Amino acid sequence: MAAIDFHKIEIEFRALALQAGDVIMQIYNQPDFDIRTKSDDSPVTEADEAADAIISAGLARAFPGVAVVTEEQAQSHGTSADVFIIVDPLDGTKEFINRRGDFTVNIAYVEHGVPLRGVVYAPARNRMFYTHADGHSVEEAGPFAHDTQGELRDLQVRHANMAALLVVASKSHRDQATNDYIEKYNVADLCSAGSSLKFCLVATGEADLYPRLGRTMEWDTAAGDAVLRGAGGRVVTFAGHDVLAYGKPGFENPFFIAASPTVDLLP
Repeated sequence: MAAIDFHKIEIEFRALALQAGDVIMQIYNQPDFDIRTKSDDSPVTEADEAADAIISAGLARAFPGVAVVTEEQAQSHGTSADVFIIVDPLDGTKEFINRRGDFTVNIAYVEHGVPLRGVVYAPARNRMFYTHADGHSVEEAGPFAHDTQGELRDLQVRHANMAALLVVASKSHRDQATNDYIEKYNVADLCSAGSSLKFCLVATGEADLYPRLGRTMEWDTAAGDAVLRGAGGRVVTFAGHDVLAYGKPGFENPFFIAASPTVDLLP
């Protein structure tokens, strides 16, 4: 395979996220939409499937020969490749169904276990985060034009104050184990957010720490992980604090912690 063009990744991922976001919002603003239950008992809507069709077709055109793993195509979950693109066309389906707004479009490029580039677009929140061609992460100010990038703000994680940490936790999946872990820290502010927005809040310095003690898949985390890494942050396993790797068999993640490197992580 020819060397990947990171500028092309930036442009194509951004454009596809916007296209998917448009169709997601069209369905979101309808008085009703179709909801089904998948084999793992998780919900899927017509918005998930419509966004997946747009992104999958666009990636096939732009990056022929690059493997694509997407949540909504079970046949892709057996993929084994050193280089691949991983997609969650609508992360935060429960947020979407309950019309809470904290859902995102996630697209990431992974090479040898590392999510090098990614885009996280929250259409209902009018926020978009992605890794620039040079690897540094930015937030683009909306409203968003499909063919022209808007004003970009470089992202950098906050220098954490261990005496007054800013913590973000899951809105739909928070449990007692997560609360118990958060209580080990001196927390100045605790907020809840859905989907991969939590990674982005750490990347922007709006939070210092995001612990996840629950089941996630690589398509849930890769794009947000790429954005956070590009802002100087880190995502490590809960047990052992090893860097979270991608391309694992089955694409299931262990429990993890996303944080500014200035946070002294507790066991």
